[in-house]
Amino acid sequence: MILLPPLLLRPMRRPLAWLRWFALRVLLLMLALVAFYAFVNPPTTLTIVHAAREHPIAPHQWVRIDNIAPVMRRSVVAAEDANFCLHWGFDMTEIRKVVASGSSRGASTISQQTAKNVFLWQDRSWARKALETMFTPMIEALWSKRRTLEVYLNLAEFGPGIFGVGAASREYFGTTPDKLTPVQAARLAAILPAPRHRSPLQASNRSRAIADGAATIARDRRADCL
Repeated sequence: MILLPPLLLRPMRRPLAWLRWFALRVLLLMLALVAFYAFVNPPTTLTIVHAAREHPIAPHQWVRIDNIAPVMRRSVVAAEDANFCLHWGFDMTEIRKVVASGSSRGASTISQQTAKNVFLWQDRSWARKALETMFTPMIEALWSKRRTLEVYLNLAEFGPGIFGVGAASREYFGTTPDKLTPVQAARLAAILPAPRHRSPLQASNRSRAIADGAATIARDRRADCL
């Protein structure tokens, strides 16, 4: 182990102290933002602002979790993060599977996606991923699972200019989120990985698998937190 002489360390003390001061305040700001949005609905996001430059944004009204059909909640969890109720923000089982398979697909949980949608941007980068990894446990610590899912469903993109389950229900099926049928819920959930390239108006193998998955997590109690 190499020890630096005190005379060499002395000039580094002030920059290191400033760096600690800055990092602590960034963490406190992040924590304050997460705590604030535990009770206040985010008015918009960077993703919505950027999307507005390309497409008109469909009218968006916040929908409380109790006004979203339970089958819609289960369908999204089955499609995006089947162990949502069981993990603490990171699904280590899925991460291990991805690593073991050498796959390039992601293993992001709904908590991680919510952190990205609310506080960050969509472009892939190490900086964004690092911040997402910091925001996620804060969300898990300060928000309930129902709150996390509520925020996710209200900010997720369901098509060009269509954000939130309320707008998606109206635009695609002419209904409200509380009246979505199992088929409609599964079709909406099926487009979330690629909302600009898939249509919920057409049946697909993925939507049928999601409908089965929603029923499965209801039976095995993995949807109990919803």
